[in-house]
Amino acid sequence: MIHDGFDGLGTHFPGVCIIGAGPIGIALAVELERQNVPVLMLESGGHRQSPSIQALAEADFAEPDRHDDMRIATARALGGTSNLWGARCVIYDPIDFMPRPGLVDARWPITYDELFPFYARACEIANTGNVVYTAPIDGLAVADDSFSLDTLERWANEQKLHVTHRRTLSESKLIDVRLEAVVTDIGIADGRADSVEIARPDGSERRRIKVERLVVAAGGLETTRLLLATQRKNTALFGGLDGPLGRYYMGHLIGEIADITMATDELDRAFDFFVHDSGSYVRRRFVPSEETQLREGVLNTALWPVVPPVADPRHGSPFLSLVYLVMTLGPVGRLVVAEAIRRRHIPDQPEHIRAHLANVLRGAPEAVGQAFGFLKRRYGRRERLPGLFVHNRNRRYGLSYHSEHSPDPLSRVWLTDKVDALGLPRLEIDLRFPRADAQSVVKVHDLFEDWLGKTGLGTIEYRMPRDQRVAGVLSQARHGTHQIGMTRMAANRREGVVDRHLRSFDLPNLYVASTAVLPTSGQANPTLTGMALAVRLAQSLAAESAGKVRAFPVNPMRETVAA
Repeated sequence: MIHDGFDGLGTHFPGVCIIGAGPIGIALAVELERQNVPVLMLESGGHRQSPSIQALAEADFAEPDRHDDMRIATARALGGTSNLWGARCVIYDPIDFMPRPGLVDARWPITYDELFPFYARACEIANTGNVVYTAPIDGLAVADDSFSLDTLERWANEQKLHVTHRRTLSESKLIDVRLEAVVTDIGIADGRADSVEIARPDGSERRRIKVERLVVAAGGLETTRLLLATQRKNTALFGGLDGPLGRYYMGHLIGEIADITMATDELDRAFDFFVHDSGSYVRRRFVPSEETQLREGVLNTALWPVVPPVADPRHGSPFLSLVYLVMTLGPVGRLVVAEAIRRRHIPDQPEHIRAHLANVLRGAPEAVGQAFGFLKRRYGRRERLPGLFVHNRNRRYGLSYHSEHSPDPLSRVWLTDKVDALGLPRLEIDLRFPRADAQSVVKVHDLFEDWLGKTGLGTIEYRMPRDQRVAGVLSQARHGTHQIGMTRMAANRREGVVDRHLRSFDLPNLYVASTAVLPTSGQANPTLTGMALAVRLAQSLAAESAGKVRAFPVNPMRETVAA
């Protein structure tokens, strides 16, 4: 049940206490409820986002141009960042778990086969259909498999996870959700996480609750912040002050340095969004094979065609100009795309308004018709159209990349001497993008260009000379919505914060459920993998509650289910 405030809340909770009610916290709670385990969820925000509560997450940046605003990187409200995300659900690849020569600081304590069985339940909780992540293109056979062109990305049918699970969260007697309950301290006693202090966001009330088992699921940055604050008072925890906590901060390298022209109409159509019979919208992507990545020494990367830059009215499209004008209106623009994507495409000061209006007026019937079709597919059906893709007769598009960010101990966050309104120290964030990662992006494009030429599937044209491409990638390198690596799982406390079961090496009843536990970033958005780990953790905690030792299942198959 969902409660505002602390009324009726005791001073001791015997079940599992979860800090945070975002996508991963909700996945954990829903699965624990299914396993008949009592859950207390402590969410710092309310039913909706509040500027005053969100201000508690403000941070400082070593390089502000390299990191997203905290107002889109975090969301203090029921549902967490599912209020903001694009709802893309992608699984990790087997290669992400493998030792690779160039990634000496990337070691997983579990295998792909150990995690894969939990993706099915994670997809169910995310409302994204089945675990189907490949779909061959009918009638197209390619002899050269250096790149795949049938790899899928999926989207949730409902963006906000708390809406998907409203009934369970609101009605279950096993789940007690407390809104506007900000955790300001984790108390340590007798080698355990003994209690949590909670406060109302305005500081009007504070309370300490004894806990038996505590899971921190407050998002990557805020989870790390709370653990760093705990470490500040207990300096030997989590590997010590020079240990792994707060280090290896990763996101992804995202941008465009080239355009792609598809060779045929059939291939052009194959890369549009479509509703798969497995239950949600999907879209194909180009991905270098495992063999290509290992042979060429490149990082995991996905490529896909996108519409021309909507901010540039020279595209001449009435519909894209209408989209641009709508996206300049913040609250309305979020109905079209996720806020992080909107900000990436819209300048701080919108430009060329008259030229965009001229485009719209020249083709008003076309623009209105396409807008109606988009809104109908996005809001009028069970399967929610996740984004925009507008075909053109030349079959020419931007080529978007989403590339792995390698772990670097100097890419990190730490506590400052500044505090928020409740006294919790604020973060300083230094997100770094190695030049080698940008070089990998450029090399993947070169390999892809060769593959397109050999297969006759298309061509690419770079937007800059060769000697400017690495700099072009680095100039676009900015992230903050994928918060990976800062509390990573490992085989020992020297390399990580939690073990293979997400349990703290130092405090046996403290767990972390977050994308921050992932040791590598891969090419995939991390939330679904974080949810799969949460399902795995829930089943382990449930078995522990029943007095049993859980043997995690291992799937002998290394491939995802094909269509």
